[in-house]
Amino acid sequence: MASGKPLDVVIITGMSGAGKTIAAQAFEDLQYFVIDNMPPTLLPKFWELVKESGSIHKVALVIDLRSRAFYDQIASLLADLDNANNVRTRILFLDASNSELVARYKETRRSHPLAMEGRLLDGIKLERKMLAEMKNRAQIVIDTSDMSPRQLREEIFSHFSKQEGNTPFHIEIMSFGFKFGIPIDADIVMDVRFLPNPYYIPAYKPLTGLDKPVYDYVMNQPATEEFYQKFLDLLLLTMPGYQREGKTSMTIAIGCTGGQHRSVAIAQRLAADLGKKYAVDVTHRDMHRRKETVNRS
Repeated sequence: MASGKPLDVVIITGMSGAGKTIAAQAFEDLQYFVIDNMPPTLLPKFWELVKESGSIHKVALVIDLRSRAFYDQIASLLADLDNANNVRTRILFLDASNSELVARYKETRRSHPLAMEGRLLDGIKLERKMLAEMKNRAQIVIDTSDMSPRQLREEIFSHFSKQEGNTPFHIEIMSFGFKFGIPIDADIVMDVRFLPNPYYIPAYKPLTGLDKPVYDYVMNQPATEEFYQKFLDLLLLTMPGYQREGKTSMTIAIGCTGGQHRSVAIAQRLAADLGKKYAVDVTHRDMHRRKETVNRS
């Protein structure tokens, strides 16, 4: 690779209805560049672009091998990858019992692609026969017969996130002003309008919660420390539960009246503390919005 960093390539394949779509979403959460059923003729060009870019280091290809032409293309690509330097290639094969696949197709009322004019079970058996060689070649085989979507995600994470030594969980902390509306994508919303407002102190009015005088003013209020510690403890208690339920990201919104002082200060401190344990980003949606509104009036 141009950057010298190893390239991690995962081929996601398996039986139709065994969970390839859920697997693709899981790999996206693991920060893989995911391609779903790219036409065979485009694969060589895509591979050249990946090698030349130097910026893509994790690729997951979702492959439907029911087409013999597609199989031949993938076999050729895998041969090239196996002979390439600085490339790690793995095949993830998703399987399920015939009875479970039948039940899933019945539930969704979809037609099996290999049984358009015949029995569903016949199509499943034909596909299983066609994929036998790829299943034997796979490094990882997951039987999803008794798995929920969440359990499949967890199984994929257990195989593919440990290599980086972390879990795919990210926290977005956002400050905002209630006067401009609650963020529609927030998972948790905390209202800090009960804290004294620096806005009414003339020297602090043009400043924000990022400025030390305002930050110190907010944090030195008698009510702030007790509230903050209890809120932080609540978040530290609940975040592992969200992870166990399969969430890969959380948005925590901290709101005050205008989103300029109190919410900004609390969000900054929260980002610093949660950042000791989790991947955290912090944004201040409305911090400068009051000034923009004044300038337009």
